[in-house]
Amino acid sequence: MPDLLIELFSEEIPARMQARAAEDLKKRMTDGLVEAGLTYAGAAAFSTPRRLTLTLEGLLAESPTLREERKGPKVGAPDKAIEGFLRGAGLTRDQLEERDTPKGAVYFASIEKPGRPAAEIVAEVLEATIRNFPWPKSMRWGTGTLRWVRPLHSILCILSDEAGAQVVPLDIDGIIAGDSTEGHRFMAPGRFSVTSFDDYAARLKRAHVTLSSVERADHIWADATNRAFAAGLEVVEDKGLLAEVAGLVECPVVLMGEIGEDFLDLPPEVLQTSMKEHQKFFSVRDPKSGRIVKFVTVANRETADHGATILAGNQKVLAARLSDAKFFWENDLRVATSDLAVWTGSLENVTFHNQLGSQGERIRRIAALARDLAPAVGADQSDAQQAAELAKADLSSEMVYEFPELQGVMGRYYIAAAGLSDQIAAVAEEHYSPLGPSDDVPTAPLSVAVALADKLDTLTGFWAIDEKPTGSKDPFALRRAALGVIRLVLTNDLRLPLDRYIDSQLVRVQGQIDDALPNEDVSQLLGEIANHGVFGAAFLTVKEKVGGLPATAFLKLKDHVPDLSTDLMAFLHDRLKVYLRDQGIRHDVIDACIAMPGHDDLNQLVKRATALGAVLQTEDGENLIQGFKRANNILTQAEEKDGVEYSFGADAKFAESDSERALFAALDAAQTQIAPALDSEDFPEAMAAMAALRGPIDAFFDEVQVNSDNETLRRNRLNLLHQICTTCGKVADLTRIAG
Repeated sequence: MPDLLIELFSEEIPARMQARAAEDLKKRMTDGLVEAGLTYAGAAAFSTPRRLTLTLEGLLAESPTLREERKGPKVGAPDKAIEGFLRGAGLTRDQLEERDTPKGAVYFASIEKPGRPAAEIVAEVLEATIRNFPWPKSMRWGTGTLRWVRPLHSILCILSDEAGAQVVPLDIDGIIAGDSTEGHRFMAPGRFSVTSFDDYAARLKRAHVTLSSVERADHIWADATNRAFAAGLEVVEDKGLLAEVAGLVECPVVLMGEIGEDFLDLPPEVLQTSMKEHQKFFSVRDPKSGRIVKFVTVANRETADHGATILAGNQKVLAARLSDAKFFWENDLRVATSDLAVWTGSLENVTFHNQLGSQGERIRRIAALARDLAPAVGADQSDAQQAAELAKADLSSEMVYEFPELQGVMGRYYIAAAGLSDQIAAVAEEHYSPLGPSDDVPTAPLSVAVALADKLDTLTGFWAIDEKPTGSKDPFALRRAALGVIRLVLTNDLRLPLDRYIDSQLVRVQGQIDDALPNEDVSQLLGEIANHGVFGAAFLTVKEKVGGLPATAFLKLKDHVPDLSTDLMAFLHDRLKVYLRDQGIRHDVIDACIAMPGHDDLNQLVKRATALGAVLQTEDGENLIQGFKRANNILTQAEEKDGVEYSFGADAKFAESDSERALFAALDAAQTQIAPALDSEDFPEAMAAMAALRGPIDAFFDEVQVNSDNETLRRNRLNLLHQICTTCGKVADLTRIAG
């Protein structure tokens, strides 16, 4: 069985495209070969800035011969039908075979497709792969029609076995496949031939090309950390930058350079961001002071002066870049120390969304909600409002305009420079978190209040204008915002009636986007929501209390906001199910708990679901569900049949058997345990009391016929089933449990 080696050699491939391109080459080639009948033992793909490489081991020398039998039209069918069948089969009429079937004589065709040599198939599949390669961006050059990410110079394609290497005949727009490649552009120019993958990899290594991107990255990191360690320093880890730099060089040469003394007092984040974004440099930190004091760069060649000239040029360019950063920093500090209101005021002229107003309007909404949330998270209301008003001030700064990824980080520096407390300054950086499932969650009360307010305002705002996520589309990152709310609540063990805060923020949003709703009416309406809770029956009194509220605005709020609130709460519950899936809590368990009162308290909901999930993993819990469902099914069918509700209380004096009397006693005992346990939110205790009903319920159904001929006994037993369902239903809606 021969081995296949393919190399597509071109001008520099952008680093961000290399890994995906190598996988695409591997998938498209292997899928095409297998579809054509060529199987293989193993495959591996590699990429460097100038080449994509694929190697296949144990490829079949030729595709197998295929035999196929096709059933055709009946004997005596119209000539056109028979001729069409013959064209499809590629046969003549004398090659057809007549066979008797239960439906009469029928033509059959036996088709044999002989196998083809591997080289022929590889050539076809490779040409199709190259011509249809899924580059994010591609180009044409010269007079050819071929498109590639950068001009494609050569194709290496050989099949090798014990007898030697065979070039696969292939010509794509004048690029003829061969058995040669090139080494490093500067350190080993010129072409050389290869006979196998091992020979190819070894000769590339001698030609100063490291084929594996993983090997290049490992070499860069090891050399960089060793150089830093020797100087008593440490390299700031950045896996994304490491992968990118490994895609920029074929022969990585690590060099460590100096940062000018004038720039060492810049914030570490500014130095790190500027060097990474502009120069692709790694930052080197003094572990004692935390300051960035040096940089690491990776050259693509060795030089006689050991990189001195390269470093000198890099340090000169870096000084120019950091001069700009220093200018921004000093200008911003002058504004911050004089009057932060200059920045917050300018945000009034920055549009957040054309239907949701300016950044200034959004900040006022967030500040108002943060003030409402503050008592629930243990923060001071005035501090929460002030922190929210300043948290996004740095969006107007020159530094954040140049480096948007530093928003929040720079705000912390500027707010502290303005003389405000470290706690308020920290909010600027922390209120954006968590940004993803692995991001840290703020725990400082002020940061938690503003982070929650920020995310809830985002959700309610886009819900109010009907810009919800659809399918895989989520342009405003609303799923991420919902996950942020969930993680903030659960990590900080918060007890929040989210419905109330969602409704309040929906009213604020509507007040800003609806000209018919004056600010003073919004304030009064929010006060009513705070006093009466979420929209519902209490809302009917709001119109009377808020005398100035226009009728049209009232009706819009009354009919629109509760629906939006319910829909947004359902969205949060859906994200909660996804979040808890990795913790082993089933969706149906969450659904059973969502159906209970207080489901907008996510903390309580998770504790209830955790306890229920634990019970359902026990034998008693699993069997109890079956008993409950049996009771519920019998009761539901009887109520539908009789047209009455059996909920008037069962009487133990009508019990005929010991198991029936035992169930009455068990239900009474369970009720006395479940009620106080739920009041104290001791859900494990409540679930345990419910699970203890498993034995008495099983015994009851084993010995007692519910639908007795005696109508009095039947009614009493159906009422007893209702008592079972009611008792278990106090813990969770068990009808929603699957199975």
